[in-house]
Amino acid sequence: MYLTKEKSSPFYQLVYFHKGKRTKKTTKSRTKAEALRFLTEFKNILKERDKQKIVSLSEFESEYTSLIAPIRTPAYLRSIEISFRRLRAETGDILLIEIDQKKAEKFISNVYRDSKYAAACYYRTLKAAFEKAREWNYISENPFKKFKTPKVPHTLPAYLTYRELQLIIKATGRDIIRDLFLSAYYTGLRAGELLNLRWNAVDFKNLIITVENTETFTTKSKRERIVPINKPLLSILKNRLPKIMDINKTDYIFSKSRGIPFNVDFISKQFKKAVRKAKLSESYHLHSLRHSFASNLVQSGVSLYVVKELLGHRDISTTQIYSHIRKENLSEAVKLLEPRQFKRAETN
Repeated sequence: MYLTKEKSSPFYQLVYFHKGKRTKKTTKSRTKAEALRFLTEFKNILKERDKQKIVSLSEFESEYTSLIAPIRTPAYLRSIEISFRRLRAETGDILLIEIDQKKAEKFISNVYRDSKYAAACYYRTLKAAFEKAREWNYISENPFKKFKTPKVPHTLPAYLTYRELQLIIKATGRDIIRDLFLSAYYTGLRAGELLNLRWNAVDFKNLIITVENTETFTTKSKRERIVPINKPLLSILKNRLPKIMDINKTDYIFSKSRGIPFNVDFISKQFKKAVRKAKLSESYHLHSLRHSFASNLVQSGVSLYVVKELLGHRDISTTQIYSHIRKENLSEAVKLLEPRQFKRAETN
């Protein structure tokens, strides 16, 4: 293994033998000192290759995706695909072992300049993937664990008033789509949970829906939970019940013809279409129905801990994004700081 410099390139080249063949690799270094550092680092990489199975980024992505596909949502799988595609666009389809902290941090920083939210998403997704690579002994350490997640601007969740919901329902053409939107509003279920809901999860006697993990679907938190059925939702579900006695309880509640469930993307586009037709804010998305469920409960005085259980959050910190909704609580808290003369003046 040695360094060489040719007239055709301003960079030093590293020459080494791999599987008996002479191989050349650019150091991307103009000075010999930098090239020597590259040579030392590359030697360490070769040592690691002897210990670990060598795979490229694309090979690992394929293996990783195949493993988690049965237990992850289509949206999460898309985020993996996009994250790896963007990473390969910057680094090339290099060996997994060649992704060190410097490359990982540079990649996230470059994405951050374009989109803070994308950078945070790629960071979370790749950090989880590379941790699995470490467990599989493909790499000795996770490069994405060596630096902190990029900060993103904190925005409050957009939620609908009941009047706005009615405008969206009026702008929605098909009965089944209208029922779906209303059911999301009255249950707070995630889109994937609602579209994978089957009749055997509905208990009409005790008025509850069990959101459960099945062979074909896993909830985001991987936890099962119970959501009560209120009167408007009960009416919707009863109207949707097949008018036959031998109902197949494994049928989806919301599905196309022949029992095929709707696609989340299709329903999301239908919701956005109705929002625009109703001339409402572009900030409203299908997930806003879940936010509306939670926000309305909090405004009605329901404890955040109860809302947490209904939403299926793992941690109360996730539910606390709705704590700002109780504006009267904030006002009462600030009033405690008022001097006595102001309080007396208020009562007079």
